[in-house]
Amino acid sequence: MYTKKISQLIIAVFFTLGTSTSIVAQSLNLPEKTYSFDDSKTTWQYFKYDLGNVFRGMGYSYTRPLHWKGKQWSTFGLTTIGTGLLYLVDDETSEFATNQQQGIPDFIRDYGSKFGSPQYNYMFTGGVYLTGLFTKDKKLRRTGVLLIASASSAGLLQQVTKSIIGRARPESGKSKDTFDPFNADRSYHSFPSGHTMLAFTNAYAIAKQFKNPWVKSGIYVVGLIPGVSRLWDGQHWLSDVALGVAMSIFTVESIDRYLDSRYDEKYNNQQKKLSWNLQFSPGKLGFVAEF
Repeated sequence: MYTKKISQLIIAVFFTLGTSTSIVAQSLNLPEKTYSFDDSKTTWQYFKYDLGNVFRGMGYSYTRPLHWKGKQWSTFGLTTIGTGLLYLVDDETSEFATNQQQGIPDFIRDYGSKFGSPQYNYMFTGGVYLTGLFTKDKKLRRTGVLLIASASSAGLLQQVTKSIIGRARPESGKSKDTFDPFNADRSYHSFPSGHTMLAFTNAYAIAKQFKNPWVKSGIYVVGLIPGVSRLWDGQHWLSDVALGVAMSIFTVESIDRYLDSRYDEKYNNQQKKLSWNLQFSPGKLGFVAEF
């Protein structure tokens, strides 16, 4: 029974991630490039410019839905359907995940719990940015801005969404259908997963700096550990984690595209975009990722 359920949820996960990526690829109305780097500028001037781009990048990501058209809205609908499919098997997948908890090495569980937390997230992203700032490495600075802006945008969005939706966590003992909007108790802050969003936002942003598909895939796997650990610990349902991943992808892609208009350089200017394709064959249905 579990084998069949797990097969169904794998299809649904790829369905959710694939449709969210399609939305990202259709972002519109990019601003004109307005700035070129000047090595004579001071560290403080660079810092002020970068800080402004963090906030403007956040605003840009929040306003993208205002520019969606028919195709974007249809792919958004498909993303919603994918999340809904996972919602249908949340009880089964939560039970399965929590039953695996004792078999997971402690260091993996500790990593998953800590790296998705805000304090560790900003220690990492801030370290990347400050290294680029003080060494005057243009590309590393831009990557740091992308990391900080993406994490801040995703973090704020998930906090607001959690409060508005008020979904009960698995550990609360309530069912997946229990909702109590604006409840201050963290037991009702399940949807979406904040640890997933912060960790996978970092992973996705870093993976964009590499062309090798094996390197990218490895980074994605590491970035997914905090989200999966929340399933093991009974902190989130599978649909919480999957939507968190989808929202992370959208956030990073939109802010990265905005920063293209603000910076002259990035690590991987000729990077091929990640795409997902639906494939049908006798007795088989699935999504294939192309790097």
